[in-house]
Amino acid sequence: MEKHRESHPQQTKLGRRVILFPFPLQGHINPMLQLASILHSRGFPITIIHTNFNSPNSSNYPHFNFCSFPDGLSEIEASTADVVSLVSLVNVKCVVPFQDCLAKVMSNVDDDHQEDSSTGCLIADAAWKFIQAVPESCKLRWIILRTTSICSFLAFAALPHLHDRDSESEALLPELPPLRVKDLPIIKTNQPETFDELVLELVINQIQVSSGVIWNSFQELEQDALIKLHQDFPIPMFLIGPFHKYFPASSSSLLSQDQTSISWLDKQAPKSVIYVSFGSIAKVNKTEFLEIAWGLANTNLPFLWVVRPGLVHGAEWIELLPKGFLETITGRGHIVEWAPQQQVLAHPATGGFWTHCGWNSTMESICEGVPMICQPCFGDQKVNARYVSDVWRVGLHLERRLERGEIEKAIRRLMVEIEGQEMRERIISLKEKVDVCLRQGGSSHQALENLINYIMSL
Repeated sequence: MEKHRESHPQQTKLGRRVILFPFPLQGHINPMLQLASILHSRGFPITIIHTNFNSPNSSNYPHFNFCSFPDGLSEIEASTADVVSLVSLVNVKCVVPFQDCLAKVMSNVDDDHQEDSSTGCLIADAAWKFIQAVPESCKLRWIILRTTSICSFLAFAALPHLHDRDSESEALLPELPPLRVKDLPIIKTNQPETFDELVLELVINQIQVSSGVIWNSFQELEQDALIKLHQDFPIPMFLIGPFHKYFPASSSSLLSQDQTSISWLDKQAPKSVIYVSFGSIAKVNKTEFLEIAWGLANTNLPFLWVVRPGLVHGAEWIELLPKGFLETITGRGHIVEWAPQQQVLAHPATGGFWTHCGWNSTMESICEGVPMICQPCFGDQKVNARYVSDVWRVGLHLERRLERGEIEKAIRRLMVEIEGQEMRERIISLKEKVDVCLRQGGSSHQALENLINYIMSL
């Protein structure tokens, strides 16, 4: 089925400008710009406020206004692998520059040909801690965009009440079925106290003082979690996802996408290729990298492997591959630095996705009916992986250490054995639910109508 196209053509401007403020990481920028496109298609003038760090390409969005501000991050600070440290630091450095940028936008100084429209609201990424105090000072209502699943949000919200958080225990958590202790969304950091503070501020306190929350999810996928969410946090919730299905595939990628991925897939048999990508942040060591390489090669199945520069500790790209490896996989293995993922997953040749289970990747795989091998790295990915494997049952959980024999076995289970075929049938059923929820009268379609009316009422 073709991608869902928004049934409402460009309408008369509603006269209520929406300001959006993405957090400057790839997995946060993508859904925010997708949301901006959805709202723009329904008549809202759009302004994007963003940091200079990981700045989105404004030329891809000529119909938006952009306002950037200096974030003060040094090159070393911006390249840290400690996500908690980065989130905390960006929140400290951006308070004043953001306030100045917002004031500029609100007074229309930055764009003298801008339509004379009132500002409806600010939509801010949930990773911005200081955002709570800012709109209040300029009498602006604000809505949170959460870029995670509801399931993982509830796990984060439960963290302050749970013990044995660093355990690798397989024990089930009675408070959060089907999660195990080891699935708790802990993020390893040199600043554990800062992580605890961020969980309290960004997950629990923030949601209680916002005007509402937008989710890149859909009701049929997370129905039970949604019921629990409403019980714990009785504020307006808008499940309007999957965002990327409102329009044909588009890119807000910070990395250059290698289009040879698609021309190579064009030469492969239907459902024959395992696509491998661990997102924009994950890292592996040399040993793990080589086990992945030989695990893929030993399947004798075609594979498309994204090796992001910086993925492997101590390496620029693929120079650690043993001599002769590339010749071994000629014709059935294709390695790129970055791929146009939505197009790859929608390609007829793609039969499986080995993923870190970031929420964007998980949703994109569900939307295209591609079953998964889950290898979560940290945080919400661990929760997503457990739901993929144990609740929705549309993927395998690669829980042991990376070893070529285990990798080969998992890929074969997914790609050629009956177990994988059953997963494919279940995920195609979920894909059909996506198509229904976006149609007129569907759950996401109705949630978008509710969101539009809500913004107009603020």
